[in-house]
Amino acid sequence: MNRDNAIQRWLALGLLIFILAVLSFAVFIPLLSKGLAYQEQKQELLFRWQKMQQIAAKEGAIEAQLEQLRQQFKQQGYFSRYETAALASADLQKFVKSLIADAGGQLNSTQVLPMRERDGLTEIVLQVRMKGDITVLRDVLHGIETSTPVKIIKQLDIRPVRGKRNRKTRKIEPSNQLTIRFQVVSFLRQQS
Repeated sequence: MNRDNAIQRWLALGLLIFILAVLSFAVFIPLLSKGLAYQEQKQELLFRWQKMQQIAAKEGAIEAQLEQLRQQFKQQGYFSRYETAALASADLQKFVKSLIADAGGQLNSTQVLPMRERDGLTEIVLQVRMKGDITVLRDVLHGIETSTPVKIIKQLDIRPVRGKRNRKTRKIEPSNQLTIRFQVVSFLRQQS
């Protein structure tokens, strides 16, 4: 019987060790690995939080730089200085008229087209019809493209003017005159 008791004790001890091993594999090891995962996640979140604090600390300096850039942008005069689109379009017409006259061209007509709102800007579009030679055209286009506030040329259409027929020779004499149509676009910042 002593031997049976010893075997039973060893079996009980083996069963106890087996149950503890199963419990450790089923409960303790997953808990331990979960705890390690939480610790790693905590370290990652702490790192992110510190980075966010560093970024937030720079907010004032970045805001000041952004305001400085806005002021520089306003001072460069890329947009019309007028408060309303009507005043800006009248100024654009006056500018184009004097530019064509200074270049030696002949202004046939100007027409203000409907304004478009886009990306916080109002596009002021002026349809222009004029006559002149290639030198006049070059001077007008150069004057528009290099002016401040910024102006853009769109839909440029150039056609030669037909020469006049000579009454004596009955031949058409060539003409260096051009009929020119284009749109000039200027921009007005929308008032907030």
